[in-house]
Amino acid sequence: MSKLVIVESPAKAKTIQKYLGPGYDVIASMGHVRDLPENRLSVDVKNNFKPKYDIIKGKEKLVEKLKDKAEKSDGVLLATDPDREGEAISWHLAYLLGLSTEEKNRITFNEITKSGIKEGMEHPRTIDQNLVNAQQARRILDRLVGYKLSPFLSQKIRHGLSAGRVQSVAVRLIVDREEEIRAFVPEEYWSIEAKFSPKGSRKVFVASLYGDENGKIKIENKEQSDRILSELQDAEYVVTNVKKGTRRKSPVPPFTTSTMQQEASRKLGFQARRTMKVAQELYEGVEIAGMGAIGLITYMRTDSLRVSEEAIQAAADFIKETWGEKYLPDTPRHYKSRANAQDGHEAIRPTMPSLTPDKVKDSLSSDQYKLYKLIWERFIASQMANCIQNTVQATIQAKNYIFKASGYTVKFDGFTTLYEESADEAKKDEGTLPELENGMPLKLKEIAGNQHFTQPPPRYTEASLIKALEENGIGRPSTYAVIISTITAREYVVREGKALKPTELGEAVVKLMKERFPKIVNVKFTAQVESDLDDVQSGKTDWVEELKNFYGDFDATLKAAKEAMKGVKIQLKEDVTDVICEKCGRHMVIKTSRYGKFLACPGYPECKNVKKYVETNGAECPKCGGKVVIKRTKKGRIFYGCSNYPQCDFVSWDEPSKEKCPRCGKTLLKKKGKKPKYYCITPGCGYEKTEEE
Repeated sequence: MSKLVIVESPAKAKTIQKYLGPGYDVIASMGHVRDLPENRLSVDVKNNFKPKYDIIKGKEKLVEKLKDKAEKSDGVLLATDPDREGEAISWHLAYLLGLSTEEKNRITFNEITKSGIKEGMEHPRTIDQNLVNAQQARRILDRLVGYKLSPFLSQKIRHGLSAGRVQSVAVRLIVDREEEIRAFVPEEYWSIEAKFSPKGSRKVFVASLYGDENGKIKIENKEQSDRILSELQDAEYVVTNVKKGTRRKSPVPPFTTSTMQQEASRKLGFQARRTMKVAQELYEGVEIAGMGAIGLITYMRTDSLRVSEEAIQAAADFIKETWGEKYLPDTPRHYKSRANAQDGHEAIRPTMPSLTPDKVKDSLSSDQYKLYKLIWERFIASQMANCIQNTVQATIQAKNYIFKASGYTVKFDGFTTLYEESADEAKKDEGTLPELENGMPLKLKEIAGNQHFTQPPPRYTEASLIKALEENGIGRPSTYAVIISTITAREYVVREGKALKPTELGEAVVKLMKERFPKIVNVKFTAQVESDLDDVQSGKTDWVEELKNFYGDFDATLKAAKEAMKGVKIQLKEDVTDVICEKCGRHMVIKTSRYGKFLACPGYPECKNVKKYVETNGAECPKCGGKVVIKRTKKGRIFYGCSNYPQCDFVSWDEPSKEKCPRCGKTLLKKKGKKPKYYCITPGCGYEKTEEE
């Protein structure tokens, strides 16, 4: 007989089986096996919120297989992921398999490597009921909000709407930002920039007008700019002060879940869900040529910056061997986690720092290679020496006006030889300055005033939204990807390039929630709920008491909202179409049923006319001139076709635009990417242009 080890996924099972060898049978539960059934509330509110769990539909045979293997084994070890969700899966498995929660049958692996598995196997423990209760409390809270609030929203706004406790706050952040952008009033301002070169030199550098002898000047209009330029027309320019210094730039810490998702969005263009899918694969194990299945990174759901001493030493050895001792800091780097971090796992790092991305590239998919490279470089750089820069700041006088210029040169590249973090917004680069001295006269090459307008705050991107959620204490590392995919799938938010923009539906939902359920969409309240769940996890508070505290107020608010909005129905502008009802002449509206969208006459019940709904994008088919129809795959990916199908076979992933080809007059298609371009598909034409053109 052998011991049975249960994990979540087949990939993880395969990797662990390799290390455990004979005497162990490793099998996957394929995620959760028991949950709250979808077709009913399944929470007994009057009986201390007792959940009513069932085996997940379609997993009955799997559960029977697990039971059979458990009965025939010489003991069962539950090795699901080391977090709340993984703990809950183990707890459900223990219940179904008749295992005692008092026995030490729970093991966890921070990394799926020989040493990581050995460490986990040597420290079995009992199931952590506090972790389980924290997961149960979150699951029940979300079920209560979703199943109680969703029918109300469906009645008042649109059929089929659903509300999520944390997702609603995320949509509010996006809506609030959109309102800021609309309310923003741009202010005009001007800058004056000049190009100089030291007399006798061809080197040119740029300096900006700072102010005059009384201090900084704010130039508000063209007249003011022109007046200053005219005063400077015959001025002599002299360097009055040169300040030289040294600047040390430190590396950023290794990744947490949040920072990994942000950086993968900025550098790789990955959506959070894609990042987490690939990270899961790298953690669970990948077949590496000559090595077999190996977990390449540590556990990818973490908010901790802690790194093991062994990993720090391994990184130091690699850095010393590759770049030399001068690339090591004076003392090994240790990073401090945020105050409210759970610190249950290490930061995300390569399990074997010596295993470079190039060594494993041929064994990885494109996405796996890109993300592993990002994680590997970030971690190695975090253990490297500072970048040292020589800085120069020059002050230039012309009459009573002062210009300033700054620049730097790299004295020692340090960690930047390998990695530098990306930013959400591009920063103005400092240039290099020629050798300048006090009293040095300068030759003016060019001077001009430039008009600017203050800009509204930018819309959230995935990266900046995840950062805002983390900073506000909304959600936890395992939830960010789910939050974003949920609010886009529900059409509360749409993507415009990398930006997240609220739809009219999203704004209507947030407006109603702010009016009737202010706590549910209150950022501080939601953060406090997350903190309360952390207290349940640490054993400080009782999970049932937390549910009682939340539900009493929520239930009363829901009843009051239903009473106040009796007979009220919110009509969205986006639901009204230009299709005229041929029976009564009204503009037909878009309705939603469980079978999808359809057109209906708003005169119901007097007029019961309905029609099939076809979504168009306003462009003409580039083949036959018919309407372009927006379609979706089973997974929700958008593609485009012709309304004259099957007579016309036009279909494309790229969106047909309203622009026409200047050569043949047909519709141009827009190809998205870092540099979007428009192109013509008419045979023999070949016209294309960039978005800037």
